[in-house]
Amino acid sequence: MLTRKIKLWDINAHITCRLCGGYLIDATTVTECLHTFCRSCLVKYLEENNTCPTCRIVIHQSHPLQYIGHDRTMQDIVYKLVPGLQEAEMRKQREFYHKLGLEVPGDIKGETCSAKQHLDPHRNGETKADDSSNKEAAEEKQEEDGDYHRSDEQVSICLECNSSKLRGLKRKWIRCSAQATVLHLKKFIAKKLNLSSFNELDILCNEEILGKDHTLKFVVVTRWRFKKAPLLLHYRPKMDLL
Repeated sequence: MLTRKIKLWDINAHITCRLCGGYLIDATTVTECLHTFCRSCLVKYLEENNTCPTCRIVIHQSHPLQYIGHDRTMQDIVYKLVPGLQEAEMRKQREFYHKLGLEVPGDIKGETCSAKQHLDPHRNGETKADDSSNKEAAEEKQEEDGDYHRSDEQVSICLECNSSKLRGLKRKWIRCSAQATVLHLKKFIAKKLNLSSFNELDILCNEEILGKDHTLKFVVVTRWRFKKAPLLLHYRPKMDLL
C-alpha cells in the first residue's frame, strides 16, 4: 500500500498559536468559533479584548474567559506530531517552579512520569505496545489522586430517553464538569444501561444530534435556549438502529 509522507511544516498552520507563532502549549479553544491558541496567550489577550484573535467574533461582552476551554485532543495531537515538544515543555515548567523555590504541581509530575514510563528513547518517542497495561494503571492512579474536575465549572443535566427501545435511567439528573464531552455522556449512559457499545447511542439537544467532541460548555452556550434551567438532553439508539 502506498503511503504519503507529509512534512511537519505543511501542517504548522494548524498546530501553531496565532498569537505567539509557536506550537500550541496547553491548547485552549474558544467555544464560540472553535479557534485554538496557547492558554497563556489567549488569557493574556482576553484581559483587554472580548473577541477571538482570529475571526474577531465577540466571545462574550463581559466574561470571555468563561467561554474558552482546554482542548486535550488538540494538545495530544501537537505533542504526537512535534518530536520532543512535550518533554521540553515539562522540563521548562519544572525549572520555572524550582527557580521560584516552589514544589512542582502534581499534574506536571504526573505528565513527566508518564512520558518517561511510556516512551522508549531508542524509538524516537513511539509508544510501546506492550506497555498498554502499565499506561492504564498509571492513568487510574493519576485519576485517583486528582479531584475529578470538581474545581471546574459545573453543569446540571437531565438525561431523558425518547425511545421505546431503551429504558430510562434510574437517576437521570447528574452534575459534572463543563469540560466533559458528549462522548463522556454516551459512555456513562451505555455503562448504566449495559449496552455493548456507546457508539449505539445518539444524544440530542433541542432535537439536534450533538457531536461526540462537543463539550457541555459548548452545548450550553450554543444550543441551550433556557440559560437558567438545567440542560435537558435526550438519548436514543442511532438512526440506523431504529
